[in-house]
Amino acid sequence: MATIRHAGRVRMVGVEKVTVLDALGLDEAHTSVYRWIVQQTSASTPEVAEALSMSLPRVRPIVAELERLGLLARQAARSDRFVASPPSMALRPLLLERERGLTRAHEALVELSDLYRRSAEQRSVADVVDVVIGDDAVRQRVAQLQAASTDQVRVLVLHEVALVTGEENVEEDRALARGVRYRVIVESAVLERPGFLTVAREMAQIGEEIRVLPRLPTRMFIADDQMALVPMHAHGDDRGFGALLIHPSGLLDLVSSIFEEYWAAASAFLPVSAVPTTEEVDRDLLRLLLLGVTDAAAAAQLGISLRTVQRRVADLMEIAGVTTRMQLGAEAVRRSWV
Repeated sequence: MATIRHAGRVRMVGVEKVTVLDALGLDEAHTSVYRWIVQQTSASTPEVAEALSMSLPRVRPIVAELERLGLLARQAARSDRFVASPPSMALRPLLLERERGLTRAHEALVELSDLYRRSAEQRSVADVVDVVIGDDAVRQRVAQLQAASTDQVRVLVLHEVALVTGEENVEEDRALARGVRYRVIVESAVLERPGFLTVAREMAQIGEEIRVLPRLPTRMFIADDQMALVPMHAHGDDRGFGALLIHPSGLLDLVSSIFEEYWAAASAFLPVSAVPTTEEVDRDLLRLLLLGVTDAAAAAQLGISLRTVQRRVADLMEIAGVTTRMQLGAEAVRRSWV
């Protein structure tokens, strides 16, 4: 149930631009076609394909769909050419219908939430926890919890490969874009994954905070103060995957308190610099070593050789006037190098 991105992922940091057509459920290709035709007096399907570097088989159904929605119309003189309908006329009815649909959905949500609340009030102690069986069901719950989060998501991450990888966890990006705060505690062994430092910098830029502890007892996922998801089996148990979904209760309060205790005890991980200088590389190296990362793992994270790591450590020990790495760590803290 890990949430942060792990090794090997290339990702764009930032919030994607949302257009009116996106809001109507049309994809980027439809948006591109409509935007281009809006700027022309008229256009044929081959012209659209050539201008946008798209194939004719790809463009034809897009144009047909835009015509069906009333966003395009055929030119009176030449039926093989299309003109854009005025956006204010063509889009307004679609947007109004979407708004009406959202209003109905919201009313249904309020009604169902009220019914669920009444049911929850009748829960017995045993009903405080739901059992979620199977990988797909757990993945679905993780996505749902993030999609519904409005305040913060708290996560414990083990070094073992998670059921939900960073590549699959698209709801995290969406939640961060909405301003949801992510607080993540990882086991120190996670820091040895190649590329972790780079990915952690990226996640910091969009609002994720990461701290480190040598060891964690289990994975944990808490959405706001409303729900928590923890594995059904013990750490290292290979009997199959399932999870316990914990509803608002004293048990959820306890789980949240445990996370906060770990958070207070954990060490901050992230360096601030996005493009580190030589001095910042030394700071990063010291941070990693203080967190218990091996020389080889530190070299992989920093993109330098093992020999360079060892040489830099020796140089830093000489500058600090110490003879052991333990003394170097203490001196680095005293001198505010980290």
